[in-house]
Amino acid sequence: MSDPGPALPASVINCAAYDRHGERRDITLDAISDVLAVDDGSFVWVGLYEPGEGVLAKLQEEFDLHDLAVEDAHHAHQRPKIETYGQSLFIALHTAQSVDEHIRFGETHVFVGPRYLVTVRHGASSSYAAARSRMEREPEILRHGPGAALYAVLDMVVDNFLPIVDEFSDALNALEKDIFAEDFRRHTVRRLYDLKRELTRLRMAVSPLQDILGQLARARGGLIDEEMQFYIRDVHDHTVRLSETTDTLREMLTTAVSVNLSLVTVRQGETVKRLGAWAALLAAPTLITSWYGMNFTHMPELAGRWSYPVLIGIVAVVCVVLYRMFKRAGWL
Repeated sequence: MSDPGPALPASVINCAAYDRHGERRDITLDAISDVLAVDDGSFVWVGLYEPGEGVLAKLQEEFDLHDLAVEDAHHAHQRPKIETYGQSLFIALHTAQSVDEHIRFGETHVFVGPRYLVTVRHGASSSYAAARSRMEREPEILRHGPGAALYAVLDMVVDNFLPIVDEFSDALNALEKDIFAEDFRRHTVRRLYDLKRELTRLRMAVSPLQDILGQLARARGGLIDEEMQFYIRDVHDHTVRLSETTDTLREMLTTAVSVNLSLVTVRQGETVKRLGAWAALLAAPTLITSWYGMNFTHMPELAGRWSYPVLIGIVAVVCVVLYRMFKRAGWL
């Protein structure tokens, strides 16, 4: 029967120690201090999901985390940022997931020290088990310590944005047919608005990553060694391309909204012109015939034998002339 591993609080998704060869050993929170007490090149990687104050207080005690960083990690809704506290870093990131054709946003707070990495997830955020497994399959990278683990987390955060951006692109392409449809479709404008709103929020999550990754890639003599900075730069390049794609989609959405509204305005103008032309065609005979509905006694045309046929001919000629004029002008 396999070992179920050490018992952990429900909010602790994973707690493991990695030696200098990248070999993993699951530990309890109480055993963290024992691992850190031995300076053998090992480090601890802890993953949390919406932890309570007790768990964060325990980790603060074990890793000597700064009070302000712990407070930020406990209360979500932080802006993306990177803060330095002595020899440790605190990084706040925004994450996103596509759920039922809508984007759900979350946060990840990362504590990085010389011998530890702690991730704290809030809201819609994928588990970093895949990043952990990837590093365990590549021990030559994991030997670089917490910097390698941080790279794996950041790379996964950026990679999770890519399919979401592709979904936006596909949705915009699918809406092109509705944008240029002959009739006005209210749901098209609503869908375009929803897409632009979510894309704007996505840009607010992606754009700060460039500054965060740029600072990590330029840092010297810190927690990330020179070799791992090459990997960080690669993630930074992906983020730049992601940000550029997001900006392009936002511009395309803005253009799509403008084009849709312009087409609606043009169609309404065409309808008004047609209505105006038909109103003019009806107004001409109405004006002429209304003269003969006033029941005046002394009207010279009433006594004429051919007055009625002549009047009908005049009305017909006026209508034909107006019709040809409006047809030539493109109003009919």
